[in-house]
Amino acid sequence: MVNRNHPAFKKNAEPFYSIIMKGLTGEVDGEHFWDAVAEDAVFEFTYHFPGFPNKINGRKKYMEWFGGYNMELKSADSLVVHKSTVPGIIILEYAVHGVTPAQRPYNNRFCSIITIKDRQIVYWRDYMDSLAVTLALNGE
Repeated sequence: MVNRNHPAFKKNAEPFYSIIMKGLTGEVDGEHFWDAVAEDAVFEFTYHFPGFPNKINGRKKYMEWFGGYNMELKSADSLVVHKSTVPGIIILEYAVHGVTPAQRPYNNRFCSIITIKDRQIVYWRDYMDSLAVTLALNGE
């Protein structure tokens, strides 16, 4: 089990954690998103923002990044679960809604391709609407 006192266990990210665990019901072990992530998991992000990594290696490093996550998510919805014909590959489509640190509306859609091995997330490739982030942060 992962240390529940870690800064990555943020209330402002709970809608994300919850929708992912709902989408992975029956596929992974653990009560929380971080319980389901393997220590050596790799996270790849197909979007590009200054200062944002395209790849994070390991649960510890991703938790460190998430510890600084500053969007305040209020909800997540529109979950669609696709199970690949390749065992262990799950594709999740979902949306998150909240506010930026400046209290501007933030709404985004994601597609996450997740590889499961031994009932843990071992690889994650993420696609999102990068423009939605830019517009929310810039107040447009």
